[in-house]
Amino acid sequence: MPKTSARLLSLLSLLQARRDWPGALLAERLDVSPRTVRRDVDRLRELGYPVAAMKGPDGGYRLDAGTELPPLLFDDEQAVALAVALQIATASGAGIEEAAARALNTVRQVLPSRLRHRVDTLRVTAVDRPESRPGPQVDSGVLMAIGAAVHAREVLRFDYSPVSAPGPVRPEAEAEGAGGRGALPPPPRRVEPHHLVTWGRRWYVVAWDLERGDWRTFRADRIAPRTPTGPRFTPRELPGGSVADFITARFRGTTAATGDGVGGWPCRGEVILSLPAAEVLRHTRDGIVEELGPDRCRLVLGSWSWPGLVAAIGRFDADIEVIGPPELRSSFAQLAARYAAAATPPRHP
Repeated sequence: MPKTSARLLSLLSLLQARRDWPGALLAERLDVSPRTVRRDVDRLRELGYPVAAMKGPDGGYRLDAGTELPPLLFDDEQAVALAVALQIATASGAGIEEAAARALNTVRQVLPSRLRHRVDTLRVTAVDRPESRPGPQVDSGVLMAIGAAVHAREVLRFDYSPVSAPGPVRPEAEAEGAGGRGALPPPPRRVEPHHLVTWGRRWYVVAWDLERGDWRTFRADRIAPRTPTGPRFTPRELPGGSVADFITARFRGTTAATGDGVGGWPCRGEVILSLPAAEVLRHTRDGIVEELGPDRCRLVLGSWSWPGLVAAIGRFDADIEVIGPPELRSSFAQLAARYAAAATPPRHP
């Protein structure tokens, strides 16, 4: 039988892993008797952990939320995972970089020497990819307000500021709420918030817009929540079945209804490339690649514009056969003339 301290740590980890635990199942997982489980539960209560007993044929236990924070116990893997997560939090864009650094220092001070050595040797440096403009920072209070509305299923009221920095914007998520200079301030938005998500180091709210009667994504760094929140609502079914599928479809230009990976783009074309399908597939995230032979494949791709689609296809160093539509063929001709003119030396230097 493991020592009492190790057994208590294992019991606490199990109680934190799920809401309800039958007593017999806990005894089986810990390889002890139900009587030992009852004694260990009493020890946890003495340490300040609010472990509630459940009545019923089998009986069981539940770790409730307490009014005071008891001493936290982590096993080795949890301690290392916590340290790594706090280091990565510096690139979350949630405005918690300083707090994460202080939390990491606090955790490190209370770790045993053997775990402190493991954490010190596992230094993680979170580096963002270079961008034309720095990623926006979101106030942690805004994230908490949004998260509370999502959790309570309450209508979120907020002011939505226009895009203030120049640069490329998303046609849907970035353009929401843009206004003109000198215009009257728009009324507050009213939405049913369903999910708070992060994508590309930016935070977004997936919500049902009550005024527009449709699903929308809003950038959290442009949201100024208003109080109080609105009435409670019954959650609607999110298109696509999951928030991951929905947000991926929105930012890749597809719709959940098409499901083909390219159907939602305004411009969609089909070509045949003189390249192996495996090579094309490595550089294609949103398209469809079909093998036609050892050095030949069919590519179906989408984009926001025909010139953009032509440029995306032209990055493959291979002969191209256009299948359609006519707009794609016409755009190839236009860009060919433009590139040929650019390659011609100027007559007068």
